[in-house]
Amino acid sequence: MKSRSIVGVLLLLGLFGVTLFANGDPARRSAIVNFQDPVLVAGEFVMGPVVIVHDDLKMSRGEPCTTFYRFEPGQGPREELVSFHCRPAARHVEETTKLTVTPYSPAGCRRLIEYQFAGDSEGHGVPEK
Repeated sequence: MKSRSIVGVLLLLGLFGVTLFANGDPARRSAIVNFQDPVLVAGEFVMGPVVIVHDDLKMSRGEPCTTFYRFEPGQGPREELVSFHCRPAARHVEETTKLTVTPYSPAGCRRLIEYQFAGDSEGHGVPEK
């Protein structure tokens, strides 16, 4: 029964692709994203459900402000997968979380270039490494 619940949650994530993960802290924004195929994020391969967290306080202190965590349905964020300094850029407000990726490379993998949270007017550029 537990495996059926997990499969159901993963299917919902796959159908909706991206959902907001509310944490109540205005300095920290986050979203749950499901990468169905491997994607290169700041030099690390990421696949499956993850939580993207952006922390404005860390950014103001010069620390890596973006962290990707593996997401376990029913348990929440787990292990840290990658952390980096984003490159903020002014954008039009998006209704849904937006991920900008490169087309498939000859090696067969895409790379995340930028992400933008739903309702936010700032895009977050992702470094190559």
